Amino acid sequence: MSDSRPHHIDDPDDEVALERIVSQSPSRLGVGRRGTRPRTSSVLSFRADHARARDAVLTTVPNEVIEENGLLAIQSRITDQDEYLARPDLGRQLSEETRSTIRDACMLDPDVQIVVCDGLSSTAVEANIPDLLPTLAHGLEDRGFDVGKPLFVRFGRVDVMDVIGKTLGADVVVNLIGERPGLNTAKSLSAYLVYDPLPSKPTAKKSVISNIHADGIPAVEAGAQIVDLVETIHDAQASGVDLA
Repeated sequence: MSDSRPHHIDDPDDEVALERIVSQSPSRLGVGRRGTRPRTSSVLSFRADHARARDAVLTTVPNEVIEENGLLAIQSRITDQDEYLARPDLGRQLSEETRSTIRDACMLDPDVQIVVCDGLSSTAVEANIPDLLPTLAHGLEDRGFDVGKPLFVRFGRVDVMDVIGKTLGADVVVNLIGERPGLNTAKSLSAYLVYDPLPSKPTAKKSVISNIHADGIPAVEAGAQIVDLVETIHDAQASGVDLA
């Protein structure tokens, strides 16, 4: 719901207060009712947003998006979308064959390895990566970092970044992953960053920048923020709770 969307409460006690509350939140506030039921417009809007959220989870990132952004595509140990939702543990793992593939195709021992995962929103990847990825890669290179070949992991979870980083010997890994969609937006991306990646490293030792989308942190701005955070992590040789 945009801030300009009118409310539908008949004769509110405080019109000004209601307008102020509605304008400051994307939640469905002040939508009113018809008798004992929600208004038809509210129901239709809810169903449309719910459908977009489902599509973001259940669809895949098109191959042309992967190719146009110069990503090397690999796949976690997940075989299909149903298994992805049921077995998050397999989304954190790579087969030995896949690990061998990336060792042959990618830079070894990079300062920074960039990973893109569809996660729980393919829509977020499509919407943000075309602007975010070049901003991030060029910004890192301008600061003197050796940046590895960026990877796209289909059916990837956050911690697949640890396996990739360990396999390639990266100092820092950045995982750009689609967030679980909500009814406000299905296009939100998160960036997880880890220093000295190891499969046993807990999530608390990862730093994160979330809410990357047009109505949150715009992709280009997020790219600049991630570059700054990578430099901080690299200099401190720590990420997550260890960075404090």
